[in-house]
Amino acid sequence: MSKVSRSGFAEEVKGACPIQFDNHPERDSCTERRLRRKLDLRLVPMILLAMMSSMDRIAITFARLKGLQSDLHLTDVQYDTVIAIVYASYCPALVPSNMVDYSLLGLFRPSIYIGCCVVIWGIISTLTGLTKDYDSIITCRVLLGLAEAAFYPGCSYLLSSWYTRKELGLRTTLMFTGGLMAHAFGSLCAAAVLGTMEGILHIAAWRWLFFIEGIFTVAVGILTMWLLPDYPHNTRWLSVEERNLAQLRLAKDVGEADIDSENASIFEGLRMAITDMKAYLFMFLAFSLSLSTSFTNFFPTLTATLGYSTTATLLMAAPPWVLPAIVGVVNAWHSDRTGERFFHSVIYCWISIIGLVISLSTMATAARYFAQYLMALSLSGMCGILLIAWVADAIPRPPGKRSVAIALTMGFGNAGTLVGSYIWKESWSPQYHPSFLICLCSLLATVVFAFIIRAMQRQENKHVEHLKIDGSDKDERQRIEKAAEMEGVTIDDALRRRKQLLNSY
Repeated sequence: MSKVSRSGFAEEVKGACPIQFDNHPERDSCTERRLRRKLDLRLVPMILLAMMSSMDRIAITFARLKGLQSDLHLTDVQYDTVIAIVYASYCPALVPSNMVDYSLLGLFRPSIYIGCCVVIWGIISTLTGLTKDYDSIITCRVLLGLAEAAFYPGCSYLLSSWYTRKELGLRTTLMFTGGLMAHAFGSLCAAAVLGTMEGILHIAAWRWLFFIEGIFTVAVGILTMWLLPDYPHNTRWLSVEERNLAQLRLAKDVGEADIDSENASIFEGLRMAITDMKAYLFMFLAFSLSLSTSFTNFFPTLTATLGYSTTATLLMAAPPWVLPAIVGVVNAWHSDRTGERFFHSVIYCWISIIGLVISLSTMATAARYFAQYLMALSLSGMCGILLIAWVADAIPRPPGKRSVAIALTMGFGNAGTLVGSYIWKESWSPQYHPSFLICLCSLLATVVFAFIIRAMQRQENKHVEHLKIDGSDKDERQRIEKAAEMEGVTIDDALRRRKQLLNSY
């Protein structure tokens, strides 16, 4: 069989034919390492943004310890609603945001789109410090959820558009580690602001907390517009050769080009995602997982049950988040190296289950504080860190479908956080036995969903091993042909390579 024509690809990327990389393996390897270094440097603002996103959302939990609830005359139910409402607006906006971001990839760069959203949520966070009552803070929280919806799914999809499956887990983890460190740095920042700025300019300390964090977020958002990458075909700070190589890497990784069908509409990815059973399983998994980790939004409150002062409570709430961040990076690195997701995810669920059992069993100060470390470790595995990499591995092509699947997973995950906002009732304190029991059952359900997904992927891999070009659907065949075109090989060779590149689970 003759090689397919390469003219289409040359027109698409407006550069030299990518086959040149295959003829110079040493230069190819050097160029690829240089490309990865450039991309990894651009990860730094993503990590910082992830930290600011979480800090702006959880700042209210710190502010509660210094009078926010009493100053705004909030009842316990109203406070829980203020916590939850951000997710009520955040969840429905995730899928449309990613669809818009993806559909406008030829017109609007993601660096500008995400950067503008960061600036907007920073302004909203700053304005939260000016709220006077329940209605005003509810309005700010609703708008905050809408603005933040662009970040996590958008950046997760963006990473999956640049990195191969053996690179994606670690990079996704590094980004989500920023969210974990937000709990640590947020606690330290809150301890400093709430402990030293009370009454300055006749302003309550909790208001200063929102002012400082919001203004810093705005500054970072402006820098983001210049620092974040765009897509492989339109990133301005890469050479034509590097852009070609970025697209070729993804085609070689899966054996299919990272493209949609020629006539695909903005809704085609949505249709494909909602007809894939794996997408629903990932959604339910994310929901149960987020419900089981809903304690993250009440961590300072749980730490306060140990009986220490406000400043001591905030300082004690920081260390438990450092451990899952470190363990999560190591775990993701090993997961990428081995190409395995399931066991690298669920092992930390079982560790967290031990922490929940301890919390249910005793009120001893040392034991409860140790249990908080174990509970936080659930975020080292699946919660956000490896889950999104697993979704991208399980639903790699076409990119429109992958984009929607990632957003749906995050949307349902945050819906679990929304529900979890109401399970930590003040009347259940300080033991919170019903709360911990709900988390325990949810975590067990998470393990079950993960096992089912793993079993489905094993069956899909058996199907891929017997794949034939004539037996594949039109869109899959088109992506295999485009991969052959990009690599400069025959379609038979591209199909043979596709059979060797099985899904990671």
